[in-house]
Amino acid sequence: MNRAGFAGGSNCERNIAPTALSILNSVFGLPAFRGAQAEIVRHVTDGGDCLVLMPTGGGKSLCYQLPSLLREGCGIVVSPLIALMRDQVAGLLDAGVKAAVLNSTLSWEAAAAVEHRLLAGDLDLLYIAPERLLTPRCLSLMTRARLALFAIDEAHCVSQWGHDFRPEYIGLSVLAERFPNVPRIALTATADELTRGEIVARLKLGGAPSFVASFDRPNIRYEIIEKQNARSQLQAFIAERHAGHAGIVYCLSRARVEDTAASLANAGIAALAYHAGMDATVRARHQDRFINEDGVVIVATIAFGMGIDKPDVRFVAHLDLPKSIEAYYQETGRAGRDGKPADAWMTYGLADIVQQRRLIDESAGADAFKRVSVAKLDALVSLCETTGCRRVRLLDYFGEASGAPNCGNCDNCLSPPRVWDGTVIAQKALSCVYRTGQRFGAVYLIDVLIGRSSERVVQFGHDRLSVFGVGAELNERQWRAVMRQLVALGHLQPDSEAFGALKLTASARGVLKGESDVMLREETPPGSGGMRGGKAKNARRGAASSSASPGSSFASNKAEDTSLLGVLRVWRSDMARKRGVPAYVVLHDATLEGIASSRPKTLDQLRAVAGIGDKKLERYGHALLLLVRSKAG
Repeated sequence: MNRAGFAGGSNCERNIAPTALSILNSVFGLPAFRGAQAEIVRHVTDGGDCLVLMPTGGGKSLCYQLPSLLREGCGIVVSPLIALMRDQVAGLLDAGVKAAVLNSTLSWEAAAAVEHRLLAGDLDLLYIAPERLLTPRCLSLMTRARLALFAIDEAHCVSQWGHDFRPEYIGLSVLAERFPNVPRIALTATADELTRGEIVARLKLGGAPSFVASFDRPNIRYEIIEKQNARSQLQAFIAERHAGHAGIVYCLSRARVEDTAASLANAGIAALAYHAGMDATVRARHQDRFINEDGVVIVATIAFGMGIDKPDVRFVAHLDLPKSIEAYYQETGRAGRDGKPADAWMTYGLADIVQQRRLIDESAGADAFKRVSVAKLDALVSLCETTGCRRVRLLDYFGEASGAPNCGNCDNCLSPPRVWDGTVIAQKALSCVYRTGQRFGAVYLIDVLIGRSSERVVQFGHDRLSVFGVGAELNERQWRAVMRQLVALGHLQPDSEAFGALKLTASARGVLKGESDVMLREETPPGSGGMRGGKAKNARRGAASSSASPGSSFASNKAEDTSLLGVLRVWRSDMARKRGVPAYVVLHDATLEGIASSRPKTLDQLRAVAGIGDKKLERYGHALLLLVRSKAG
């Protein structure tokens, strides 16, 4: 396809090849590149391969969309999920880009029409699932088409060390062999050094540069609390901080998803369930409601979320511990894609650690895979138990120096936890584990420590041990926190052969002999849904407001601006319904806010608002100006 005439204009102008910046502005309505985007676009446009690591909401898609528009031929985007393809294509079509999907939702006739357009050079971008791309028929189709590039999105799926391994991705190495002259760009938001190495090896990107953006998402507030009554804690968190906001709640099991969604709905929160065991029609309807409506909370297993472009998710909550920091970062990264303040909130306890260890031990993976999985879980538990800045710990995990001792926007920075010398208490706990034979779980051990003569304790004769009642100075909740922290510190570990049992590790010997001190963190008081104390809540509100971008909140602006913004939102919802697309495909919140703030009077002034490209100006310009005029004065 001849890109010279893409931006339109006079005959003279059409003889001038468009630049990346001119297309960024004319098609996407953006005035400038962010971070390394310009360098990546230039590299791929010139025919180079590369690996791109960029956080969710950082603008990864532009890194392959723009080169596809600048190079001859069609850009092929390998995408793992139908929802991602559908929403991205809808947004591109709305911006005037010739885009299409090739997936299982199409009829034979529709798929044939897409293939014909590809061969005729009538497509700029084609989104396709990896399993379809790798069929002999589809690979043959690609050899007959003019290709601009291959973009492999969610590239961490190719790695068995990644948090979302998908076997169908492994075959993508064939692209380097079959199409050696077509540039390939692999993109992901989450990958540690081990995962990056496997992406490069499996996709044959050796020698290609890696562009690694900062992993920091400063608008996200990280908060991890002790699990007491997770359902009540979640309801309090949403009611106090996110009433009427869109959010995602992650649970480990399908049953927990159903129960949690039902309890939130009973509490008056617009909550819907989502998991792989649901009827496909119901599941799709729930996803569509979450994407297209305001203020819907989706409760889901990790089957939900990849490729969800909804920009105004104000919180992501975890009721169960994820598998790794990569999984946690990927899932929490779905909050605040619009750059506004958002919360990543998690509640966890000792049972979560035991359960995740059991899942690893019982998996069919090789020993090497299990060792890596345990190390990743240990790193996440350390993040949960740290008394320092959570953001610093996160960035350190991904090999990025934070540059500051604290971020001022996580629970530990806003309300630093107190620590106490728990060496004697730890010795009592470890002695109890040893003297009861290293065969029992935390609940039983706590009964012995506080001196509770339960039927089982008496049955095993442990009421006659020297450790019986030796820990009566702490209550049951405090002992649970101690046991959890001893596991996190590596002095205890779940026994893979006795479900729920705790056993001593090598480091426990030093504690028992008095050679190692044990410092423990003081836990959040019972009944708290989150941050420690009113001071922290006030700090949170201040930090949230300061981290928002200019114009992102109209709470302090004039009433008439808020009224205009409300009218614009209603108009956008109506337009989205008519076009059958999510509201953010029509215009993002930031664009509506830019219109409400600047109150443009002419098409040229409206065109200057970020997010208004040529096609959107043509399609919506006069209607938007009428709305602004209706609120003038």
